[in-house]
Amino acid sequence: MDLKITNSNSFFKIKGVLDRSTLHIFNEEFRHIFERINILTISIQEVESIDEYGVAAIAKLHQEALTKNKRLSIIGFGCKDLYDHFKTETAA
Repeated sequence: MDLKITNSNSFFKIKGVLDRSTLHIFNEEFRHIFERINILTISIQEVESIDEYGVAAIAKLHQEALTKNKRLSIIGFGCKDLYDHFKTETAA
């Protein structure tokens, strides 16, 4: 399945598979996002699966938000791998 990203203002919905083959769609959509907005909300509710490259891309976006003092919220029960990554980062 492909990856589809829709948005309304600063709320983005990701639907499909976020993996190595669809990573370019994600990167293109969020390239320079924090130069345009200060608060970003991403729903991963409809993400069917995510691989290590997808997790790394979202983690990179999170790090960029921290560096630029912007707000990033990730909502939804989309993927356990992503949840586990951030849970591990918090505990470390």
